[in-house]
Amino acid sequence: MVKEERFQLILEHLAKENKVELGSMSTVLSVSEDTVRRDIKELHEQGLLQAVRGGAISSFSVPHHYRDREKYETGQKKRIAEKAVTFIKNGQTIFMDGGTSVLAVAEMLPKDLKVTVVTNSFPVANVLEDHPNAEVIFAGGRLYKTAFTTIGHETINTIKNVRANLYFMGISSLNTSGITGKSYEDVQVKKFMAEMSAQVIALSTLAKINTTQSFYICPVTNVNAIITEAAPTSPELKAYHKLGIQIL
Repeated sequence: MVKEERFQLILEHLAKENKVELGSMSTVLSVSEDTVRRDIKELHEQGLLQAVRGGAISSFSVPHHYRDREKYETGQKKRIAEKAVTFIKNGQTIFMDGGTSVLAVAEMLPKDLKVTVVTNSFPVANVLEDHPNAEVIFAGGRLYKTAFTTIGHETINTIKNVRANLYFMGISSLNTSGITGKSYEDVQVKKFMAEMSAQVIALSTLAKINTTQSFYICPVTNVNAIITEAAPTSPELKAYHKLGIQIL
């Protein structure tokens, strides 16, 4: 069995069991525990799992469904939003996607700011319905129930007709190789929002930094700034400083 096949089986086992043990995995793969340990080390370095004593666990424990995510790390998202609103100026057009950190920005948008927000997120549109100076353009399309967003051809067509000053991108996974997401169709929406924006601001809790998902959005160097709840000097962010990305 070649290494790539072992990697796939290890990741499939991890997805089902939420952990990998050296002994049982060596039996499944018919290789030594040392071989499994080396495979796990490589997958850990790629951000696809977290190596622990005796095996590995998932490197990505953030809930997938919106209802679970909106209650997850709320304090961290509030700190992210406080930093993010400093980028917003009167008269701007802003993309906001379905990230829960993005929703926190919408909730904190100062009432005196006159902006146009283009979004595919039902929660973002709902929050801004009461904002006295925010014009909201909703990018309709097919409902992506897990995230309460729209996806598909109609959504992307709306986005293509906008030239935004800012895009607040909700991050699923980010590492030095690029920004990735779990859903193929959601990733397509994010790609076009990024392409149609003068500045892309990535909003990410520290738990999502140096992790990887299945579908590629863009190089991390396409992002103008990364905002987390942590101090910009945090060791997890050092590599992004070196790439010339603004860290807040």
